[in-house]
Amino acid sequence: MHRRQWLVVSLALLVGLAAEAQGRPGKGEPPRPGAGVEVRTLKNGLKIIVWPDQDIPNVSLYNFFRVGSRNERPGITGLSHFFEHMMFNGAKKYGPGQFDTVMEAAGGRNNASTSEDVTIYMDWFPSSALETIFDLEADRLAHLSFDPKIIESERGVVYSERRSGVDNDNMGALIEQVQATAFVAHPYQFPVIGWPSDIESWRIEDLQKFFQTYYAPNNATLVVVGAVTPAEVFALAEKYLGPIPSQPPPEPVRTQEPVQQGERRVVLRRMAQTPILQVAYHGMDAKDPDLPALELLLSILTEGDSSRLHRRLVEEERVVIHVDKLFSQTFDPSLVLFLVDLPPGGDVGRVEKLFGEELEKVRAQGVTDAELRKAKNITVANFWRGMETNSSKAYLLGQYEVFHGDWRKLFDAPARYEQVTREQIRKVALRILDPDHRTVGVLVPTEGAQAPATQEAGQ
Repeated sequence: MHRRQWLVVSLALLVGLAAEAQGRPGKGEPPRPGAGVEVRTLKNGLKIIVWPDQDIPNVSLYNFFRVGSRNERPGITGLSHFFEHMMFNGAKKYGPGQFDTVMEAAGGRNNASTSEDVTIYMDWFPSSALETIFDLEADRLAHLSFDPKIIESERGVVYSERRSGVDNDNMGALIEQVQATAFVAHPYQFPVIGWPSDIESWRIEDLQKFFQTYYAPNNATLVVVGAVTPAEVFALAEKYLGPIPSQPPPEPVRTQEPVQQGERRVVLRRMAQTPILQVAYHGMDAKDPDLPALELLLSILTEGDSSRLHRRLVEEERVVIHVDKLFSQTFDPSLVLFLVDLPPGGDVGRVEKLFGEELEKVRAQGVTDAELRKAKNITVANFWRGMETNSSKAYLLGQYEVFHGDWRKLFDAPARYEQVTREQIRKVALRILDPDHRTVGVLVPTEGAQAPATQEAGQ
């Protein structure tokens, strides 16, 4: 199928999905399976979003808590991530290790993730285990254990993660330093994993206060997608989660990062085989109307072998092994971070010069129609791939509810990308890719340098 024809079909599917979400078929279409998305907020403030899908007898449950490193301060950095571990380590009814054991016995599995803004708990299970899962979730939310032995054990696990992902990882170490340099005021400067001295010194009263504040039902959004009915989900939520009391709203993050007024640089000298270049620009928050244009711009610059930076740095100049980017939707303006891997002996200065030239071309001349068409095709295709499973539907519904303020905006996403123009791309490039607003990080391989020594947490 021709790409333009595929896009028309995609937009038609979008209309159908939006209609399904409202519980009715699209114009001229037969009724679709499932009752559509339904939403209810319990008296304790917990918002629940349910999207029935009876295609397979499985369910995905995602619980979004609005807490991440953005909500931390010196002394307690890393606590959001620490609770990602603690939430699986026992409560009143289900003791240490039983959360996983009971869930797996019911045919389910789970995971969790922490970012600067949110902590997400994910359960995947057969629909027959729905009540068991609600029982498990309610137990740990209402009665999480703060056993000192478990706290110390998990402290050691987290510290081990920091060693492997930052202290002994050149890419992770440079990302941490670039982030801490790019932000001088906003708590996005803190690493999600936490600073070493904070990991070592968390107190049990820190944990208890943090849990009470941020793991309240009024600070969460629960999304359930799969072979369920909204009525049974709401009934189980009322039974198991409804009795958990709400808490006063967390203190808002009021700090705004001041406008950067000149380039900043950070250099790490460590044992390494190859140099690394990272360039970070201050970006935008998830509700910014220019977000679709920025996402398409980043696709043009880094997505695939025909992207601008790959063609220039990897194929034409052959000075780089790989170019990538990190960017995510956030509550406050975060970073657009470019990651550039050089070969052994690579000339960082030359790579940085070529990199800057390519970005300046986009700022001065914009992009071509073909580049924009390709970026839209890739982005819309990725969107529809993300709507193929219960798990990705649950994640995307929660993402749009939490970061965009309304889950309904999910169904408008392809149309918003399609509306972006070349001129909008150029304006976003001028706004974001400003050399005075960037932070440059370089890792210089040095034979005599070593990764910083770390001690075991608690010693």
